[in-house]
Amino acid sequence: MRITKIIGTLIISILILAGCGGKDNGGDVSEAGQKYYNIVTTTGMIADAAKNVGGDKVKVTALMGPGVDPHLYKASEGDVTRMADADLILYNGLHLEGSMARVLEKIGAKANTFAVGSVIDEERLLAPPQFKGAHDPHIWFDVGLWMYVVEGIRDKLIESDSGNAETYKENAANYLARLDSLNAYVKKQSERVAPSQRILITAHDAFNYFGRAYGFKVRGLQGISTAAEAGTADVKDLAEFIAAKKVPAIFVESSVPVRTIEAVQAAVKARGFEVKIGGQLFSDAMGSSKTPEGNYIGMVSHNINTIVSALLGE
Repeated sequence: MRITKIIGTLIISILILAGCGGKDNGGDVSEAGQKYYNIVTTTGMIADAAKNVGGDKVKVTALMGPGVDPHLYKASEGDVTRMADADLILYNGLHLEGSMARVLEKIGAKANTFAVGSVIDEERLLAPPQFKGAHDPHIWFDVGLWMYVVEGIRDKLIESDSGNAETYKENAANYLARLDSLNAYVKKQSERVAPSQRILITAHDAFNYFGRAYGFKVRGLQGISTAAEAGTADVKDLAEFIAAKKVPAIFVESSVPVRTIEAVQAAVKARGFEVKIGGQLFSDAMGSSKTPEGNYIGMVSHNINTIVSALLGE
């Protein structure tokens, strides 16, 4: 806890001294000699949206790479430097980034920061009872909701870098059309599975927006935040549910240790039912940049294809 406070104080101090937000940081120009608008994001999903909207006018750096769990992430010295040099800092909000988000909220008056989750109307957000009034932060699993985030990033870039407003508008329109097609594809794939068989079991409870949007009943071993450890009772309850419903497949996540789901699989077997691990889903982080899952559209397509194929036994 003390280390977290020290890092938080350091971030605030450096960002205030740097006065980031629309400044000349002296670096990163294109081949044509034009200075990039420097964006730093927390998660890869936000970085991907910013790249699609910003195009060749921006340089985007994600602090959290493939396989990184944002719930448990702690800022490094390098992160502090990157944020100090940024023209714009984008983060999810809704408590996804834990203490790091609280630091960013505090320095909002000095740094050009934007919580992308803030663009979504509260009535569209899920508020699980265990969060005691807070909202589920995993908004990217509903492609329709994520389109609002893309619009929010577009508007923030137009406000912050008005000289490139037309480029941002055009890029956003093109990307939103692709996301609309993606949303239709996910719905079509989901409908291949009978409603009674649309049961998604994962390592942590990250897919509730996905479940609401596409008609799946969702259960996770851990809670919405992976900071909450799963206990023996959690494994037992989930195993009994899987055996009773005869769920054919459960899924691991790229940012959560596989042993959590393997424990559930063993507990189900002990109850006389065989459940297979249907594959790896990308939840709180995208895949490597050199893979199809290294961008948002590829990640979502991989997830729905993996889920549907496993539940149908293909």
